[in-house]
Amino acid sequence: MSFGRYEYLIDIVTKRYFDGVDNKNLDQVLDCFHEDSFIHEVTSNTRHNGRDNGIRKMFVRLMSDNGRIWHGNFVHTADTDSNAICSQFSVEIQPNGMEELRYENCNRFYLDGDKFREVYVYMSGDNLLK
Repeated sequence: MSFGRYEYLIDIVTKRYFDGVDNKNLDQVLDCFHEDSFIHEVTSNTRHNGRDNGIRKMFVRLMSDNGRIWHGNFVHTADTDSNAICSQFSVEIQPNGMEELRYENCNRFYLDGDKFREVYVYMSGDNLLK
């Protein structure tokens, strides 16, 4: 399948990254990142460095601490010139033993080539990415 750059940016965010998170497919999620990338949850100033260390540990914890995870209602603004995409979306998440939580979040993804180099997360509630 051949994509233009705009379509690629939408695809990596929705069909690979968030699909992998929602289906708890850790390898699929990590495959979206460069080895030396980072995720910075800006709202609480929490940073996870390195795909195989900080980012992996964060996602292992997120996937094991929660039952259902869902991301949807996406609104994207893709900037093909700077190889970046801003995505606003809804989150429904069911922490183990607790009631479902709902968030309205925004992520800013900066890519180097075809993978994420930097991801900035803005959450409407408590940081679930600690």
